Amino acid sequence: MITAGEFRKGNTFEMDGKVYMVVDFQHVKPGKGSAFVRTKIKNVITGQLLESTFNPTDKFPIAVIERKEMQYSYNDGQLYYFMDTSTYEQLPLNHDQVEEALNFIKEETLVTIQFYKGQPFSVIPPNFVELEITFTEPGVQGDTSKAGNKPATLETGYNIQVPLFINQGDKIRVDTRDGTYMERVK
Repeated sequence: MITAGEFRKGNTFEMDGKVYMVVDFQHVKPGKGSAFVRTKIKNVITGQLLESTFNPTDKFPIAVIERKEMQYSYNDGQLYYFMDTSTYEQLPLNHDQVEEALNFIKEETLVTIQFYKGQPFSVIPPNFVELEITFTEPGVQGDTSKAGNKPATLETGYNIQVPLFINQGDKIRVDTRDGTYMERVK
């Protein structure tokens, strides 16, 4: 059990039969009245964000989220297959479970799959990936009217803003946590 007063970012707990993760929290001690905990929590299955307040003594069961590193193998049009690199077992997942990660992964990428009570619910790509630019307009030297960025399409189909000097065919490093350009890779 965990009390609301012990909430920290990343804690997972069960409430009303659903599993939530603490995204942000703030302990509030007003001048009048009792203290409370203001939180932003995320449903780990659906991704829904909620803002709630709790009494610091409210107790919740801790939800144990298992994480397993697996390799993205392929998709057959309907399902996406991930392989356990130690047992070579294949895990098929549907598009809803992998939708966010597909922006940053290609075949043979190692990812982290999260499980709750043995059921997979989410795929987390590595924090940084190297992907090739498949399309971007050529940058014109001296053109700074657009603050030095232009749109580009990655090999996964994801659209990203890159500096003007990046060209089609270049490999870049992308931060998957916020989907931003980091640097060009040689």
